Amino acid sequence: MEKQATTRQLKVAREIQKDLAEIIRGKGMAFFGGAMVTVSEVRISPDLSVAKTYVSIFPSSKAEEVMKILNDNMRELRGALGRQIGRQLRIVPEIVFYLDTTLDYAEHIEELLKK
Repeated sequence: MEKQATTRQLKVAREIQKDLAEIIRGKGMAFFGGAMVTVSEVRISPDLSVAKTYVSIFPSSKAEEVMKILNDNMRELRGALGRQIGRQLRIVPEIVFYLDTTLDYAEHIEELLKK
């Protein structure tokens, strides 16, 4: 069972989500091959060293390509995040990207319901 996140974890996660969303939006859709990338959730480890970052990608057909771009540019994104939150945190957390598939799942359920 996962331990309940502390208030500090939740605050830090929200701040990282907001800042990363801004950084990714600043890159523009062209950077991601014309896909729209949304940071849907960030979960931070208790020691604040790892930020599990969930992204949803539209259209989902570009998901694999975009995940590769995100992972290839991890250091640059983490650096930009560090410049934004460096004053609030002693260490800039390691960013780990995960594909958020809840939208695809919802779409799939909707299609099933239409049948």
